[in-house]
Amino acid sequence: MRSLFVPFSLLFSSFAFSVDIQSGLNANYDLVKAGDKPVTLLGDQVVVGMQAPNFKVVDSKFRVKTLKDFAGQPVLISVVPSLDTGVCSIQTKRFNDSVEELPQDIVMLTISADLPFAQKRFCQAEKVDKLITLSDSVWREFGIHYGVLIKDMGLLARSIFVIGPDGKLSYKEIVSNLSEQPNYEAALSALSALSEQTES
Repeated sequence: MRSLFVPFSLLFSSFAFSVDIQSGLNANYDLVKAGDKPVTLLGDQVVVGMQAPNFKVVDSKFRVKTLKDFAGQPVLISVVPSLDTGVCSIQTKRFNDSVEELPQDIVMLTISADLPFAQKRFCQAEKVDKLITLSDSVWREFGIHYGVLIKDMGLLARSIFVIGPDGKLSYKEIVSNLSEQPNYEAALSALSALSEQTES
């Protein structure tokens, strides 16, 4: 009986530890809905004007990428729950098609919690080749640092972030319903404005 008690105790301790990690994150309950049901977003909400938090994600070859890799350039981050869904596909292709119309100094990223293999497959099938697709599936750092990690789903809430060459957040939209599309025009206008400031 004693030999069974030790592993059980260890199992219980590990479970308690994992719960404590999640309960230690800030939570927002009223920003986003899935249909008519509110979802809880975990992590720290960022505010326009603040220094954009750094984060660690991976590319299609599981190479580590961070925000610092794009320092000194205007960056648009398009965040989607999963590329293999209709609205997420539309959003990603819409921004991909916009790259050619924008100044050459901009960087456009799509970040989701999809595995890199799935992201690569999607991009090849949909001919998405003008933006950089990155995965938050390994550490969930992006979702936590930007306050868009959906509790109990492991997905990211649909959102847009625009970061200036100085590293400050200049635009933010967290889409209020997961089934809705973001304001493309406002995001692209904010990105173009940053590029014009850089040129001047």
